[in-house]
Amino acid sequence: MPDFILSIDQGTTSSRAILFDLNGEPQATAQRELPQIYPQAGWVEHDVEQIWRDVQQVCRDALAKAPAGTPRAIGITNQRETTVVWDRRSGKPIHNAIVWQDRRGAPLCKQLIEQGWEPKIQAKTGLLIDSYFSATKVRWLLENVSGAQEAADRGELAMGTIDSFLLWRLTGGKVHATDVTNASRTMLFNIHAMGWDDELLDLFKVPKSMLPRVLECADDFGRSSKDSAGVALPIAGVAGDQQAALIGQACFQPGMIKSTYGTGCFALLNTGGKVVTSNNRLLSTVGYKLKGELAYAIEGSIFVAGAAVQWLRDGLKLIHQAGETEDLARSIAGTNGVYLVPAFTGLGAPYWDPSARGAIIGLSRNTGIAEIVRSALEAVCYQTRDLMSAMAGDSGQAPSMLRVDGGMVRNDWVMQFLADILNVPVERPVVTETTALGAATCAGLGAGLFASMGEVAGNWQRDRLFNPGMQDSVRDQLYAGWRAAVKRVQN
Repeated sequence: MPDFILSIDQGTTSSRAILFDLNGEPQATAQRELPQIYPQAGWVEHDVEQIWRDVQQVCRDALAKAPAGTPRAIGITNQRETTVVWDRRSGKPIHNAIVWQDRRGAPLCKQLIEQGWEPKIQAKTGLLIDSYFSATKVRWLLENVSGAQEAADRGELAMGTIDSFLLWRLTGGKVHATDVTNASRTMLFNIHAMGWDDELLDLFKVPKSMLPRVLECADDFGRSSKDSAGVALPIAGVAGDQQAALIGQACFQPGMIKSTYGTGCFALLNTGGKVVTSNNRLLSTVGYKLKGELAYAIEGSIFVAGAAVQWLRDGLKLIHQAGETEDLARSIAGTNGVYLVPAFTGLGAPYWDPSARGAIIGLSRNTGIAEIVRSALEAVCYQTRDLMSAMAGDSGQAPSMLRVDGGMVRNDWVMQFLADILNVPVERPVVTETTALGAATCAGLGAGLFASMGEVAGNWQRDRLFNPGMQDSVRDQLYAGWRAAVKRVQN
């Protein structure tokens, strides 16, 4: 009977469970869409109890669909930065989760930047001051939920990213932990000392008693109960979604790059054991810690990728499902100068402009649905070029290959346009759900199901290679139009 690993992938727009065999092949999947809550402009929340119910359900559903075999371990990957505070006695959240896209912390960030904190925070955490990260989110919760600061000071509250909350619930409140990758996204964690930073905790008035224990990505995170997940298993791996994708793509050598296209787009460049400080407003972060091996990464974060397609479907109602976008993009030769800048919650790297807002630029009487849809897809590729150019500037060398994953990479047109606009070959793997695969990989290493990272790397397989074929003059003209469009929405 084969062995399986149950991977929990709790993302921004859905919760999934995928059962992988030890070759990295998915054997059963279950998924539930997660509603977004928008209390006011720029604010994004999630119902944490809804997340918990959905995770429980998808675990049971995936196990019910599974072929004959033995589940051996659980791995967890999660939307990073999204912050939960809960009561230690009851286990209940004191408020909805504040999502990574949420901008309510922007005024505090502006204040900290004006006070000169950014160089010190970047030196400690690798991060730029932005409400994207967890610190301002927990500060808001402690300030705005009645009695929260006092309860936190008494040691009655716990905080964490979604992985920590799931661990708490899965283990019946026995484990309050996170992994190094999620910790590195809080703006409270020193990535050099590899521990919570007392000076930053004081700055944000976060009691140390609230914080989870920080473990490696492949480690002992406790054991699920049968009541919680439908099966009692060791939880042996945790990684934030983008680092999980780096692991799932087997980018274990310095210089390897992956880019994930989900709700947002996130590109990570493995820099090995060295923290590389970006001169181009990218982030330095923990890539992974596996079997004692610590790897850092440079990251570029784009807030809106697949979310733009979701907006075309749900907001503008131009399409009924995402799969229609490929045919619409192919139906025209170009957008005739139309650019969509999807700065719905500000601009991420390398601009970091929280005040920017989205726009469609270059409209004419001839503009139709196809042009708008295609411009949304092109925007994802232009933003990736922004990141690749910045990474080349920081690392001193242009990328020679890009590994891609996430829901959008199933669109062949997008992948070809991406290769064309980057002028770099793009590799799509056989298993495109590499975020969930990365969590399973961590759990497999933690549970001793894989002998080494080399064994994991040997399982990676390419599905298709997209080679660039666009003329340089066309590429340069298109990208210049994009840069001009971005300038129009800034500030």
